[in-house]
Amino acid sequence: MTALTFDADRDVWPFTIGTGALQLLYFILLATAYRKSSLSLVYPVARGVAPVLVLLAGVAVLSKSTSAGQVVGVVLVGLGVLLVRGLGRHAEAGGIAFGLSIAATIASYTLVDKHGITHAAPITYLELSMIGPSLIYAGAIARIKGRVALRAAWGWPTVIAGLATFGAYALVLAALQRASAPSVAAVRETSVVITALFAWLILREHVRPERLAGAALVAGGVALLSLT
Repeated sequence: MTALTFDADRDVWPFTIGTGALQLLYFILLATAYRKSSLSLVYPVARGVAPVLVLLAGVAVLSKSTSAGQVVGVVLVGLGVLLVRGLGRHAEAGGIAFGLSIAATIASYTLVDKHGITHAAPITYLELSMIGPSLIYAGAIARIKGRVALRAAWGWPTVIAGLATFGAYALVLAALQRASAPSVAAVRETSVVITALFAWLILREHVRPERLAGAALVAGGVALLSLT
């Protein structure tokens, strides 16, 4: 598709290379986190904290102003993360660390893409930024686990997940052309409650009521960030 509808200028390359490296780090952290911790913990923390970091970066680095609603949104996200984490000894410190690392990576590539997308059309930008990470990641899996394992992972679920991921982030890039990075980052993360419920209903994770309540608080805080 890029070959037929290529729409980018030469200034796009630093951004596609930078976001490609961050996307590769994101995939590595995400795969490791889901292998070592629970989805209902990692996902709300990663997705909830990311828009907060984007907002804070805008205030600290770009000297942008913030509103009372955004401050309340940040507080709600923080309280929600505490509930998702748990306050007792059962709290999964490793899952929290992964969640925060993933959140920082998401915030970083969102800010890079906000500037990079001005130099290319969304589909072109996405394909240029994802070719490298995809080949490197697949090559690493083939080398570490063998080509048999790589072929075993191929199937319709993989294809559908790949197409859904591609389409979803193409829409994110189109949104970044039209709206601020904090608002786009916030709207993206409204799925935290749905994911926590799916982790309970489908993956049969032991999701405590306070974790569901925390996910709801994170979603509420994210909504405030996007609307104020």
